[in-house]
Amino acid sequence: MKQNIGDADRTIRMLLAAVLGVIFYALPRGPVNTVVGVVTILLLVAALTGWSLLYFVLRLSTRSDKDAKPLEQS
Repeated sequence: MKQNIGDADRTIRMLLAAVLGVIFYALPRGPVNTVVGVVTILLLVAALTGWSLLYFVLRLSTRSDKDAKPLEQS
């Protein structure tokens, strides 16, 4: 699976996931809290893996040659 999220995009997703994580714990339990939790997990997973399903479906990529190189799979 080829990475399609650039470094700046990953940083923004990570920061947004951190903010939403704090909001998740501050909200009372309910449907809104569940949605915030799911969005937080999706953002965090995308930021850590460097791959987005939405970008894949839309054939988009924010990755450039200047971004850090992913680890080679052996």
